Amino acid sequence: MVHKGQKGMKGLHLEEYTSQKLKANEVRVRLKVVGLNHRDLFTVAQHDENTVPLIIGSDGAGVISEIEAENGQFKVGDEVVINPGLEWANATAAAPESFGILGSPNSMNGTFAEEVILPIENIAIKPSFLTFEESGVLSLSALTAYRALFTKGEISEGKSVLIPGIGGGVATFLLQFAKAAGAKVYVTSRSEEKLQQAKELGADKGIQNDANWEVELDGEKVDLVIETVGAATFQRSLKQLRPGGTLVLIGSSTGDTIEFNLREFFYGQYTLKGTTMGSAEEYQSMLEFIETYQIHPVVDQIFEIEEFKKAFEKLENGKQVGKIGLRIS
Repeated sequence: MVHKGQKGMKGLHLEEYTSQKLKANEVRVRLKVVGLNHRDLFTVAQHDENTVPLIIGSDGAGVISEIEAENGQFKVGDEVVINPGLEWANATAAAPESFGILGSPNSMNGTFAEEVILPIENIAIKPSFLTFEESGVLSLSALTAYRALFTKGEISEGKSVLIPGIGGGVATFLLQFAKAAGAKVYVTSRSEEKLQQAKELGADKGIQNDANWEVELDGEKVDLVIETVGAATFQRSLKQLRPGGTLVLIGSSTGDTIEFNLREFFYGQYTLKGTTMGSAEEYQSMLEFIETYQIHPVVDQIFEIEEFKKAFEKLENGKQVGKIGLRIS
């Protein structure tokens, strides 16, 4: 799936590419299922149509077909998942300047293809309890949620967390991970159907976005808010924090600019943290976490690769609960 010639979805095409030779320390993976992320929409909207064509996509799972590296861990035929984060090994406070993401301009070609070539350190053995449909949509959203909750949010048993805008991939993983960690979880949405599905996944309370959150929570304040929506909910999210609580910001789909009261902020002794994606170290920890708690990604729908326009339309309209994928083979 190549983006070229026009910005936006009109620039996406399925076409034949010449298979490239492996370089040292690289692996070739024949892909089974790949996952969509909102960043794919941002990529095609921003990719300069006059530059080198780009194979988009960050998530995927498949089978190793060739290895050009000395290693004792992987072999041809292994079923693997892909860590889309490039050149970020350890769980540092922020990503290194060299950090990149598969399927991005100025980075490596992505996963929306029959095969992908990538550094051997960017694969891991597929959790055996997950299907290819589940593992193909796992990595980017699950890694983002894991770092936000544990590294940045320091969630633990008995704490409470608010997740505005439940429904998307990251928010759904946040809910599943927080419940597995023993936290109390509150979610919001404009959709009553999404709130009901969140409750089925373990949410302790679902709140309509246009309701009064303070009233709905009976005045209770939370230890942690994971903010994925941005400007539309930021102020209300901040008001739901207990004194000394933490707000972790991982998205701004409704706007990048806000105003908030500095005096109220420092009197409340709140902590505001930003995060995106995560390191290879956190990726391995995330895989161990989902293995320990047998967490299955919520898969909304898997489309055939030829139906990619329908898949992107569903993602853009925010109709899904959980993840959307494309079947390659």
